Formats: sequence, C-alpha cells, structure tokens
Amino acid sequence: MGNEARRLEEQIGELLSQRGWTVAVAESCTGGLLGHRITNVPGSSAYFQGGVVSYSAEAKERILGVPHGVLAEHGAVSKETALAMAQGVRRIFSTDIALSVTGIAGPAGGTPEKPVGLVYIGLATEGVALWEKHTWEGNRSENKELSAEASLKLLLKYLTR
Repeated sequence: MGNEARRLEEQIGELLSQRGWTVAVAESCTGGLLGHRITNVPGSSAYFQGGVVSYSAEAKERILGVPHGVLAEHGAVSKETALAMAQGVRRIFSTDIALSVTGIAGPAGGTPEKPVGLVYIGLATEGVALWEKHTWEGNRSENKELSAEASLKLLLKYLTR
C-alpha cells in the first residue's frame, strides 16, 4: 500500500467528514483489513463507528442478521449475502453508510462455481444498496488487499457520484 492507497482513505475520510456522515464495515475474507485501512487515517474516529468480522456463516446470521434463507439459497459468498451484511452492520452501528466484503481468499475453499478469489462487496445507505463482484488471481494476502482496496474504491465512487 503506497501513497495512492493512503490518499484513497484520506479522500474518503475528508468526504465523510464534510457530509457529517458515519460508516461501519462488515468483513469476512478481509479479516479486519478494511477497518484497519479506514482507521489508519488520523481523526477517523469522527466518522468510523466500528466493524464486525463475521468469518463464519453462523456469525453472519447471528450477529449481522443475514437471513438463514439467503445463506442457504445463495451461500456466504454471494451478492445477496454481501448486501445483507452491509444492511446489518449499518443497523447495528446506526451509520449513514456501510460497506461489506465476503469472498474466498484462498488458497483452498474454491469450487468451479465459486473459485478462489471470488469476492462480493456491498454498500448500503438509506434506500441504496450497491454491490460489486470481483475475481482476483492473487495469493491469499493479495486477494485480501485487493478486496479491501476495491471496497474503498466503491465507497469513494459512491461519495463522489
């Protein structure tokens, strides 16, 4: 993560602060990296409310309120789960905006339908639900980094729309 990544977090922080908005994150495959990146910016406590690392399907359901039917029908790595995670963490922390990320970091765990590197990112605000799908080809660490970066880019894109 060079200066470009650093500037990304700072831009997000500046935009959230200007609007007086708050953000929370729900993470799975990134294991806390997204929250770490956001809180690397001095003063981030003004807009970052918190995060949940929900690695298991059970935690997604119990803590974030992802419906059991969504997990059963679509799986933990799906756009439906990513959106439900974002909505759930937004509700828990009462934030203006929330981000989520769920995927298969690797090196194991992939299937032909859901390969290693498959990631879904969700963003939720009042009345807005956005998602992105990515398939990375890196190792576990690279896939986590790319997922956190893409999540921040989606947030910045939303804030600058």
